[in-house]
Amino acid sequence: MGDMSAHINDLDSPFATDSSLPFALPNFAALTTADYEPAIRAGIAAELAEIDAIVAQNDPPTVSNTLDAFETSGQLLSRVMSVFDNELSSNTNEELDDLDERLAPVLSAHHDDIYLNDALYSRLRSLEEILRHNDATHGTEHHTSADTEARYLLSTTLRDFVRAGVELSDDKKQQLRTLNEQASTLESAFGRTLLAGTNAAAILVTNETELQGVPDDVRASAAAAARERGHDQGWLLELQLPTVQPILAHVASRTLREKIHRASVNRGLGGEHDTRQILLDLVRVRAEIAQLLGYEHWAAYVAEDSTAGTTPAINDMLTSLVAPAVRNARREAEVLTQALRDELHDDTAHLQPWDWTYLSEKVRARDYQLDDAALRPYLELHRVVHHGVFAAATRLYGITFHQRDDLKGYHNDVVVYEVHNADGSPLGLFLADWYTRDTKRGGAWMNNLVEQSFLLNHHPVVVNNLNITPPPAGQPTLLTWDEVITLFHEFGHALHGLFAQSHYPSHSGTQVPRDFVEFPSQVNEMWAWDPELLHNYAVHYHTGEPLPQQWIDTLIATRQFNEGFATTEYLAAAILDQAWHQRQPHELPTNPADVEAFEHAALTAAGIQLDLVPPRYRSTYFNHIFAGGYSAGYYSYIWSEVLDADTVQWFHDNGGATRANGDHFRTTLLAPGGSANCLSTYRTFRGRDAHREPLLTRRGLLDNN
Repeated sequence: MGDMSAHINDLDSPFATDSSLPFALPNFAALTTADYEPAIRAGIAAELAEIDAIVAQNDPPTVSNTLDAFETSGQLLSRVMSVFDNELSSNTNEELDDLDERLAPVLSAHHDDIYLNDALYSRLRSLEEILRHNDATHGTEHHTSADTEARYLLSTTLRDFVRAGVELSDDKKQQLRTLNEQASTLESAFGRTLLAGTNAAAILVTNETELQGVPDDVRASAAAAARERGHDQGWLLELQLPTVQPILAHVASRTLREKIHRASVNRGLGGEHDTRQILLDLVRVRAEIAQLLGYEHWAAYVAEDSTAGTTPAINDMLTSLVAPAVRNARREAEVLTQALRDELHDDTAHLQPWDWTYLSEKVRARDYQLDDAALRPYLELHRVVHHGVFAAATRLYGITFHQRDDLKGYHNDVVVYEVHNADGSPLGLFLADWYTRDTKRGGAWMNNLVEQSFLLNHHPVVVNNLNITPPPAGQPTLLTWDEVITLFHEFGHALHGLFAQSHYPSHSGTQVPRDFVEFPSQVNEMWAWDPELLHNYAVHYHTGEPLPQQWIDTLIATRQFNEGFATTEYLAAAILDQAWHQRQPHELPTNPADVEAFEHAALTAAGIQLDLVPPRYRSTYFNHIFAGGYSAGYYSYIWSEVLDADTVQWFHDNGGATRANGDHFRTTLLAPGGSANCLSTYRTFRGRDAHREPLLTRRGLLDNN
């Protein structure tokens, strides 16, 4: 393996070695766009040479010379790709997009070069046989935790090779390579096209009277956005990724509400940024890959590698929730219809989808004396982060946060924090990137820049990204309640990464099945509602007055408000995802004009086609499943929420936000990451399997007769 030093040492690049900055934080100040391609290509060459060195050994395979060597191969490529992938999603430019387009098939081919390598697979199989023989001869009672983790890694690695097609014939392997390259190219194209289309769909308002009801700071931000886009006047309303645009909660003008809604749901449906042909080609390629690998369809292939296990189990979960969710949504629609008629003084007025969010806020304000606009002045970003999100983590886990102004992120918006354990020992770095910009894809997510690993002696470096509208210069950033929940949610992912205690980097933190990864982040949302924390972080930005206790009580009491809509729009998207991916190639449409008809038929068949409640994401802007790694896996949120709701019940039953409870959750569930079967780690934490009743109660899906 010593030959590899030539590949790395010959590379004049900031990526050539681990960064010398604290925690190996990438030296963003030294990076340029031109650094990526040579480092990626050198990383590919280095990793393939490292693999060749593993299989060329004459010594019998051991954990050290085979499994550990495989796990530590490709460090150069890992360093550059963690930064490159983050830049693509958080701070892209035309040059990076072009590079992504060129390299997507190259990286796909590289993955196949590794996982279709018969000699490497054979050596790993031989190691498995040796370890099995040793365990049978000498027993397992003296295994260390690293020994146990190594055996688990070996079993999952061998499964990954089989799922990647290593046991296929040479002809089928070549077919698979071609299909994999096509899929990676299409996924890259979908993400780029959607980002451009979402930016282009922003709505310029030139008559301020149309913005009646919109808070002053939101108007100011829209005016600033218009200037940044080159408009001399007006207010630019930029779109976020989901169907429902948050600004609809404030827009009194029904005409403007309709315009915003139609701009959102029509993204990708024709024109320069049409995504339909891309997604049709992609689902067909995925279906062909699945069949080549011996699966009925792509969804079956994905499910096998999840905690759900099978598509019937996924379908059972989703379909069991449809009827009560739709029933609740229809009841809510009746209330909103009456509210619309009262507002318009028209007993014949019909509720439209663009009315729902606006009228929901009106009804909430009427029935609970609380609305989103009234809450926002109490939800200033910096205070929510430091006195809410961080304070909850300190209370539960004893960790502390120290802003490092001397460490720079990949954009001026990024703030870097050093995180310490309660005993003062270093834990890792947390990078916060809260604001939206044209170069950032929509949504919210967590990335790892450095994976924790005892094998590599790496501490974690994690990033949270949101898309909060930046305020005008000198003004505070005021949040909606949904944005507060998103902050807590994404920080739950960050904690999963920061608390990782794995020997191998591929087991670190969030390296778990897709339908388990959302569970810890969903659990962390519970602390946003904690009355003591709310009292500390919900403080009026100007007067310093805390959110009135009556409002806190009311906010908590409204947790099920509009839950029929929320559950229905989510289930519709999850079912749509399964519909696209539970098809064989010949069952899929081929004409872009048929995409909407396919959607309608799939939702109708599931009993969840409601014009008033469109899916959270329609196919043409469903980034999660066509570019974001969640293909056939969007069900994961509700599947994980079963564990989440059951865990919230455990916290309530055991005294809430105490250090003892936090340390138990951290040690038994967050720290192991993917180093063991995730349902087993849940049983270790909870003492039993999860029950579904807490989820049904939370979402108001019980006793709906």
